[in-house]
Amino acid sequence: MNHRPLGRSGLSIAPLVFGGNVFGWTADEATSHRLLDAFIDGGFNAVDTADVYSAWVPGHTGGESESVIGRWLKGRSKRDDVLILTKVAMWPAQPGLSAANIVSAVEGSLTRLQTDHIDLYQSHQDDQATPIDETLEAYDRLIQAGKVRAIGASNFTPERLAQSLKVSADQGVARYETIQPKFNLYDRSEVQGALEALTGQEGIGVIPYYGLAAGFLTGKYRSEADLEGKARGRTVRQYLNDKGQRVLAALDQAAKTVGASQAQVALAWIMAHPSITAPIASATSVEQLTELMGAARLVLPAEVIEGLNPAGA
Repeated sequence: MNHRPLGRSGLSIAPLVFGGNVFGWTADEATSHRLLDAFIDGGFNAVDTADVYSAWVPGHTGGESESVIGRWLKGRSKRDDVLILTKVAMWPAQPGLSAANIVSAVEGSLTRLQTDHIDLYQSHQDDQATPIDETLEAYDRLIQAGKVRAIGASNFTPERLAQSLKVSADQGVARYETIQPKFNLYDRSEVQGALEALTGQEGIGVIPYYGLAAGFLTGKYRSEADLEGKARGRTVRQYLNDKGQRVLAALDQAAKTVGASQAQVALAWIMAHPSITAPIASATSVEQLTELMGAARLVLPAEVIEGLNPAGA
Protein backbone atom coordinates (compact mmCIF):
# COMPACT_ATOMS: atom_id res chain seq x y z
CA MET A 1 0.00 0.00 0.00
CA ASN A 2 1.39 3.37 -1.02
CA HIS A 3 1.52 5.63 2.04
CA ARG A 4 1.27 9.41 1.99
CA PRO A 5 2.76 11.84 4.54
CA LEU A 6 0.61 13.66 7.07
CA GLY A 7 2.14 17.06 6.53
CA ARG A 8 5.62 17.24 8.03
CA SER A 9 4.70 15.18 11.10
CA GLY A 10 6.73 12.12 10.11
CA LEU A 11 3.51 10.08 10.14
CA SER A 12 2.14 8.52 6.97
CA ILE A 13 -1.12 6.89 6.03
CA ALA A 14 -2.62 4.71 3.33
CA PRO A 15 -4.78 6.72 0.88
CA LEU A 16 -8.10 6.05 2.67
CA VAL A 17 -9.09 6.92 6.25
CA PHE A 18 -11.91 5.09 8.01
CA GLY A 19 -14.48 7.54 9.40
CA GLY A 20 -15.42 6.36 12.88
CA ASN A 21 -18.57 8.45 13.27
CA VAL A 22 -20.61 5.30 12.59
CA PHE A 23 -19.14 3.29 15.49
CA GLY A 24 -21.77 2.73 18.15
CA TRP A 25 -24.35 4.49 15.98
CA THR A 26 -25.26 2.93 12.62
CA ALA A 27 -22.73 0.14 13.24
CA ASP A 28 -23.04 -1.68 16.56
CA GLU A 29 -19.95 -2.62 18.51
CA ALA A 30 -19.51 -6.13 17.13
CA THR A 31 -19.90 -4.86 13.57
CA SER A 32 -17.56 -1.95 14.27
CA HIS A 33 -14.84 -4.32 15.46
CA ARG A 34 -15.23 -6.47 12.36
CA LEU A 35 -14.96 -3.35 10.21
CA LEU A 36 -11.80 -2.23 11.98
CA ASP A 37 -10.23 -5.67 11.61
CA ALA A 38 -11.08 -5.78 7.91
CA PHE A 39 -9.70 -2.27 7.36
CA ILE A 40 -6.34 -3.02 8.97
CA ASP A 41 -6.14 -6.44 7.32
CA GLY A 42 -6.76 -4.67 3.99
CA GLY A 43 -3.53 -2.72 4.34
CA PHE A 44 -4.94 0.55 5.69
CA ASN A 45 -3.89 2.18 8.92
CA ALA A 46 -5.75 5.39 9.88
CA VAL A 47 -9.03 5.68 11.80
CA ASP A 48 -10.64 9.08 12.39
CA THR A 49 -13.03 9.82 15.24
CA ALA A 50 -13.92 12.63 17.69
CA ASP A 51 -14.97 13.01 21.29
CA VAL A 52 -18.38 14.33 20.17
CA TYR A 53 -19.26 11.16 18.21
CA SER A 54 -22.16 10.32 18.55
CA ALA A 55 -23.77 12.86 20.86
CA TRP A 56 -26.47 13.66 18.25
CA VAL A 57 -28.07 10.21 18.62
CA PRO A 58 -30.99 10.00 21.09
CA GLY A 59 -29.74 8.32 24.26
CA HIS A 60 -26.06 9.00 23.47
CA THR A 61 -23.94 11.55 25.29
CA GLY A 62 -20.74 11.61 23.20
CA GLY A 63 -17.60 9.51 23.42
CA GLU A 64 -19.34 6.40 22.09
CA SER A 65 -17.14 6.05 18.99
CA GLU A 66 -13.90 6.47 20.93
CA SER A 67 -15.07 3.89 23.47
CA VAL A 68 -15.83 1.34 20.74
CA ILE A 69 -12.40 1.90 19.22
CA GLY A 70 -10.79 1.67 22.65
CA ARG A 71 -12.25 -1.74 23.37
CA TRP A 72 -11.05 -2.87 19.95
CA LEU A 73 -7.55 -1.52 20.60
CA LYS A 74 -7.41 -3.26 23.97
CA GLY A 75 -7.84 -6.60 22.24
CA ARG A 76 -5.01 -5.98 19.78
CA SER A 77 -1.39 -6.97 20.28
CA LYS A 78 0.00 -4.25 18.00
CA ARG A 79 -0.97 -0.65 18.74
CA ASP A 80 1.66 0.75 16.37
CA ASP A 81 0.04 -0.57 13.20
CA VAL A 82 -2.91 1.79 13.71
CA LEU A 83 -2.96 5.58 13.64
CA ILE A 84 -5.75 6.99 15.79
CA LEU A 85 -7.02 10.43 14.76
CA THR A 86 -9.45 12.14 17.12
CA LYS A 87 -10.72 15.66 17.76
CA VAL A 88 -11.62 18.18 20.44
CA ALA A 89 -13.71 21.39 20.60
CA MET A 90 -17.12 20.49 19.16
CA TRP A 91 -18.55 18.37 21.99
CA PRO A 92 -20.97 20.49 24.08
CA ALA A 93 -19.71 18.69 27.18
CA GLN A 94 -16.14 19.91 26.50
CA PRO A 95 -16.31 22.79 24.03
CA GLY A 96 -13.64 25.05 22.65
CA LEU A 97 -9.87 25.21 22.40
CA SER A 98 -8.84 26.72 25.72
CA ALA A 99 -5.77 25.16 27.30
CA ALA A 100 -7.85 23.92 30.22
CA ASN A 101 -10.35 22.21 27.96
CA ILE A 102 -7.68 20.60 25.77
CA VAL A 103 -5.87 19.20 28.83
CA SER A 104 -9.11 17.81 30.23
CA ALA A 105 -10.46 16.54 26.91
CA VAL A 106 -7.32 14.67 25.91
CA GLU A 107 -7.41 12.69 29.14
CA GLY A 108 -10.99 11.70 28.45
CA SER A 109 -10.15 10.62 24.93
CA LEU A 110 -7.10 8.65 26.04
CA THR A 111 -9.20 6.86 28.66
CA ARG A 112 -11.98 5.99 26.22
CA LEU A 113 -9.48 4.93 23.55
CA GLN A 114 -7.56 2.85 26.11
CA THR A 115 -4.22 4.06 24.79
CA ASP A 116 -1.36 6.18 26.09
CA HIS A 117 -1.11 8.39 23.01
CA ILE A 118 -3.15 9.90 20.19
CA ASP A 119 -1.41 9.94 16.82
CA LEU A 120 -3.17 13.00 15.41
CA TYR A 121 -5.14 15.26 17.77
CA GLN A 122 -7.28 17.75 15.87
CA SER A 123 -9.11 20.98 16.58
CA HIS A 124 -12.57 19.98 15.43
CA GLN A 125 -13.58 23.57 14.80
CA ASP A 126 -12.12 27.03 15.27
CA ASP A 127 -12.50 28.85 18.58
CA GLN A 128 -12.05 32.56 18.04
CA ALA A 129 -12.71 33.27 21.72
CA THR A 130 -9.41 31.59 22.69
CA PRO A 131 -6.05 33.10 21.73
CA ILE A 132 -4.29 30.99 19.11
CA ASP A 133 -1.08 30.88 21.10
CA GLU A 134 -2.90 29.46 24.13
CA THR A 135 -4.27 26.60 22.06
CA LEU A 136 -1.01 25.78 20.30
CA GLU A 137 1.06 25.97 23.46
CA ALA A 138 -1.32 23.50 25.13
CA TYR A 139 -0.95 21.12 22.19
CA ASP A 140 2.83 21.56 22.26
CA ARG A 141 2.93 20.51 25.92
CA LEU A 142 0.92 17.39 25.09
CA ILE A 143 3.39 16.50 22.35
CA GLN A 144 6.31 17.05 24.70
CA ALA A 145 4.61 14.78 27.24
CA GLY A 146 4.20 12.02 24.64
CA LYS A 147 0.40 12.02 24.83
CA VAL A 148 0.00 13.36 21.28
CA ARG A 149 2.27 12.77 18.28
CA ALA A 150 1.00 15.52 15.95
CA ILE A 151 -1.87 18.00 15.67
CA GLY A 152 -4.30 18.94 12.95
CA ALA A 153 -7.24 21.24 12.31
CA SER A 154 -10.75 20.79 10.95
CA ASN A 155 -13.27 23.30 9.62
CA PHE A 156 -10.81 26.22 9.74
CA THR A 157 -10.90 28.99 7.18
CA PRO A 158 -7.70 29.46 5.18
CA GLU A 159 -7.16 32.77 6.98
CA ARG A 160 -7.36 31.26 10.45
CA LEU A 161 -5.18 28.31 9.47
CA ALA A 162 -2.58 30.73 8.10
CA GLN A 163 -2.69 32.75 11.34
CA SER A 164 -2.19 29.58 13.36
CA LEU A 165 0.77 28.51 11.23
CA LYS A 166 2.37 31.93 11.72
CA VAL A 167 1.99 31.71 15.50
CA SER A 168 3.59 28.27 15.46
CA ALA A 169 6.53 29.53 13.41
CA ASP A 170 6.99 32.70 15.44
CA GLN A 171 6.79 31.00 18.82
CA GLY A 172 8.46 27.72 17.97
CA VAL A 173 5.52 25.55 19.07
CA ALA A 174 3.71 22.67 17.41
CA ARG A 175 1.91 23.49 14.18
CA TYR A 176 -1.14 22.03 12.53
CA GLU A 177 0.11 19.36 10.13
CA THR A 178 -3.27 18.54 8.59
CA ILE A 179 -6.61 20.11 7.76
CA GLN A 180 -10.01 18.44 7.39
CA PRO A 181 -12.31 20.30 4.98
CA LYS A 182 -15.41 19.08 3.16
CA PHE A 183 -14.41 17.89 -0.30
CA ASN A 184 -15.90 15.53 -2.87
CA LEU A 185 -17.05 15.54 -6.49
CA TYR A 186 -19.97 17.80 -5.54
CA ASP A 187 -18.49 19.92 -2.72
CA ARG A 188 -15.23 21.56 -3.80
CA SER A 189 -15.29 25.18 -2.68
CA GLU A 190 -13.65 24.64 0.72
CA VAL A 191 -10.47 23.28 -0.87
CA GLN A 192 -10.15 24.92 -4.26
CA GLY A 193 -8.59 28.35 -4.10
CA ALA A 194 -7.04 29.80 -0.96
CA LEU A 195 -6.87 26.61 1.13
CA GLU A 196 -5.35 24.61 -1.70
CA ALA A 197 -2.68 27.27 -2.21
CA LEU A 198 -1.90 27.46 1.52
CA THR A 199 -1.64 23.73 2.11
CA GLY A 200 0.58 23.32 -0.93
CA GLN A 201 2.88 26.13 0.17
CA GLU A 202 3.11 24.97 3.79
CA GLY A 203 3.17 21.20 3.22
CA ILE A 204 -0.08 20.59 5.11
CA GLY A 205 -1.83 17.25 4.68
CA VAL A 206 -5.46 17.43 3.51
CA ILE A 207 -7.76 14.65 4.77
CA PRO A 208 -11.25 15.67 3.66
CA TYR A 209 -14.49 14.40 5.14
CA TYR A 210 -17.75 13.73 3.26
CA GLY A 211 -15.80 11.88 0.57
CA LEU A 212 -19.06 10.26 -0.55
CA ALA A 213 -21.30 13.24 0.26
CA ALA A 214 -23.09 11.35 3.04
CA GLY A 215 -23.65 8.43 0.66
CA PHE A 216 -25.05 10.42 -2.25
CA LEU A 217 -22.06 9.58 -4.45
CA THR A 218 -22.69 5.86 -4.10
CA GLY A 219 -25.52 6.41 -6.58
CA LYS A 220 -28.08 4.85 -4.24
CA TYR A 221 -30.04 8.03 -3.65
CA ARG A 222 -31.57 9.59 -6.76
CA SER A 223 -35.00 10.72 -5.56
CA GLU A 224 -36.90 11.60 -2.40
CA ALA A 225 -38.33 8.09 -2.32
CA ASP A 226 -34.82 6.66 -1.94
CA LEU A 227 -34.33 8.61 1.29
CA GLU A 228 -37.29 7.27 3.24
CA GLY A 229 -36.21 5.69 6.51
CA LYS A 230 -32.53 6.46 5.97
CA ALA A 231 -30.45 7.78 8.90
CA ARG A 232 -28.77 10.34 6.67
CA GLY A 233 -31.79 11.20 4.54
CA ARG A 234 -31.96 14.83 5.63
CA THR A 235 -28.27 15.34 4.86
CA VAL A 236 -28.44 13.67 1.45
CA ARG A 237 -31.50 15.69 0.42
CA GLN A 238 -29.36 18.78 -0.22
CA TYR A 239 -27.74 16.98 -3.17
CA LEU A 240 -30.99 16.15 -4.95
CA ASN A 241 -30.81 19.02 -7.43
CA ASP A 242 -29.69 19.68 -11.01
CA LYS A 243 -26.02 19.80 -10.06
CA GLY A 244 -26.34 16.54 -8.15
CA GLN A 245 -27.93 14.86 -11.14
CA ARG A 246 -25.10 16.07 -13.39
CA VAL A 247 -22.55 14.65 -10.96
CA LEU A 248 -24.34 11.30 -10.83
CA ALA A 249 -24.59 11.12 -14.60
CA ALA A 250 -20.85 11.74 -14.97
CA LEU A 251 -20.15 9.25 -12.19
CA ASP A 252 -22.33 6.61 -13.84
CA GLN A 253 -20.44 7.02 -17.11
CA ALA A 254 -17.04 6.90 -15.40
CA ALA A 255 -17.98 3.79 -13.42
CA LYS A 256 -19.09 2.05 -16.60
CA THR A 257 -15.88 3.03 -18.38
CA VAL A 258 -13.50 1.68 -15.72
CA GLY A 259 -15.66 -1.23 -14.56
CA ALA A 260 -15.96 -0.04 -10.96
CA SER A 261 -18.72 1.14 -8.63
CA GLN A 262 -19.75 4.78 -8.33
CA ALA A 263 -18.40 4.90 -4.77
CA GLN A 264 -15.02 3.58 -5.87
CA VAL A 265 -14.78 6.13 -8.67
CA ALA A 266 -15.84 9.00 -6.38
CA LEU A 267 -13.13 8.14 -3.84
CA ALA A 268 -10.49 7.40 -6.48
CA TRP A 269 -11.15 10.85 -7.98
CA ILE A 270 -10.38 12.44 -4.61
CA MET A 271 -7.27 10.27 -4.12
CA ALA A 272 -5.99 11.36 -7.54
CA HIS A 273 -6.38 15.04 -6.72
CA PRO A 274 -2.89 16.54 -6.28
CA SER A 275 -3.86 18.53 -3.18
CA ILE A 276 -5.37 15.62 -1.23
CA THR A 277 -3.62 13.23 1.16
CA ALA A 278 -6.51 10.82 1.75
CA PRO A 279 -10.30 11.07 1.97
CA ILE A 280 -12.30 9.91 4.98
CA ALA A 281 -15.15 7.51 4.32
CA SER A 282 -17.39 5.33 6.47
CA ALA A 283 -19.05 1.95 6.03
CA THR A 284 -21.52 -0.03 8.11
CA SER A 285 -20.82 -3.50 6.72
CA VAL A 286 -17.71 -5.39 5.71
CA GLU A 287 -19.15 -5.69 2.20
CA GLN A 288 -19.44 -1.90 1.91
CA LEU A 289 -15.97 -1.44 3.34
CA THR A 290 -14.44 -3.93 0.92
CA GLU A 291 -15.95 -1.94 -1.94
CA LEU A 292 -14.56 1.34 -0.60
CA MET A 293 -11.09 -0.10 -0.04
CA GLY A 294 -11.05 -1.09 -3.69
CA ALA A 295 -10.90 2.61 -4.57
CA ALA A 296 -7.29 2.76 -3.37
CA ARG A 297 -6.30 0.31 -6.09
CA LEU A 298 -8.29 2.01 -8.83
CA VAL A 299 -6.28 4.22 -11.16
CA LEU A 300 -8.54 6.54 -13.15
CA PRO A 301 -7.38 7.32 -16.70
CA ALA A 302 -6.83 10.99 -17.42
CA GLU A 303 -9.80 11.12 -19.78
CA VAL A 304 -12.10 9.76 -17.05
CA ILE A 305 -10.91 12.42 -14.59
CA GLU A 306 -11.43 15.07 -17.27
CA GLY A 307 -14.98 13.83 -17.74
CA LEU A 308 -15.70 14.06 -14.01
CA ASN A 309 -14.13 17.44 -13.31
CA PRO A 310 -16.74 19.71 -14.97
CA ALA A 311 -19.78 17.96 -13.46
CA GLY A 312 -19.41 19.34 -9.96
CA ALA A 313 -17.57 22.55 -10.77
